[in-house]
Amino acid sequence: MKIHPSAIIHPDAQLAEDVEVQAYSIIGAQVKIGAGTRVGSHCVIDGDTVIGERVRLFSGAQIGILSQDLKHDQGLPGRTIIGNDSTFREYVTVTSSTMESEADYERVTTIGDNCLLMSYVHIGHDCHIGNNVVLASFVGMSGHVTVDDNGNIGGMTGIHQDVHVGEFAFVAGMSRAQKDAPPYMVIEGNPCRCHGPNSIALERNSFDKAARKRIKEMFKIMFRSKLNTTQALDEIERSVDKSEERDHFVEFVRQSVRGITK
Repeated sequence: MKIHPSAIIHPDAQLAEDVEVQAYSIIGAQVKIGAGTRVGSHCVIDGDTVIGERVRLFSGAQIGILSQDLKHDQGLPGRTIIGNDSTFREYVTVTSSTMESEADYERVTTIGDNCLLMSYVHIGHDCHIGNNVVLASFVGMSGHVTVDDNGNIGGMTGIHQDVHVGEFAFVAGMSRAQKDAPPYMVIEGNPCRCHGPNSIALERNSFDKAARKRIKEMFKIMFRSKLNTTQALDEIERSVDKSEERDHFVEFVRQSVRGITK
């Protein structure tokens, strides 16, 4: 291990042999860090936190810190699990899960593989971030937010608690997301509106012409027709060819708790 002499690492912390910890960083007792991970200067990693392999933490990042939820029992550490190959730029904060008692141990804040969290991103308690997610600078995420694989959120965007951002959805910068962002779509504004399929991301991620056409048809039925949500879902199932993206879109909308951005 390459540990700067000014770093403070609890003797019970578990670090792989090739982990690097730079100057003035602090690592708590219940932390586990995988091979190839680099912890920059002035970072804090605390709580019951697991960080995977080849993760890069830049200066000032704070991971697994206590939840800001006032219901959280401050005597309990909360849990955070981070996958492999993600990058946390300067002053990113990731708060651990909320625990009102030890019975809540199964609750956890999670971040998947190959994610990029740019400077000053805040991840609230009990959030679940998938794989290949990009969060631009100053994104503020309340508790219990879910971002599915390949979601992308632009800078200075606020995400309301319990919002669900779907696969390949793009939330444009400086938006106020109060409702769910459907998969494959672009939402933007204050409050947000859906503006159409995320065409560039779909092309870049090998959605063929037929799949992109089906997604465009679903957009027109759900967002441009005069049908209500239930009617639109029925029409999508009736008129759009059965496919993985059609079934995923329909299931996402039907399971929405906050309702989708229209």
